Amino acid sequence: MIDVNSTAAKDFYKEVRRFAQRTKPWETALFYETKPDEERDITLVSQRVYGRRDEFLAVMAAAGLDTVDQPLPQIRITLPTEGQLYAIKRKTGFESVADNRKDYKPTWERRGR
Repeated sequence: MIDVNSTAAKDFYKEVRRFAQRTKPWETALFYETKPDEERDITLVSQRVYGRRDEFLAVMAAAGLDTVDQPLPQIRITLPTEGQLYAIKRKTGFESVADNRKDYKPTWERRGR
């Protein structure tokens, strides 16, 4: 079933991608060198960076991947910190963690939005 906000995932991807491209090396972010075993499983990056596999869309966006099947090259990616990621999720109305969703929308979402 389609999410209540059907463009939320697209908007989230665009915001994380923008963050990854614009963040300077001295600014606050998570800088991660991808590893060979992550080439075909981007959820490993999510697990290693955030402690959960749910943030694979953020990893895709940071790496500039178009599909989940696209191989992840060995590169350095720039990811938002937990706080920055949460702010991006709130801004875009997207939530990737299943426990934080109910009735096809984030549980933190204000009513009427």
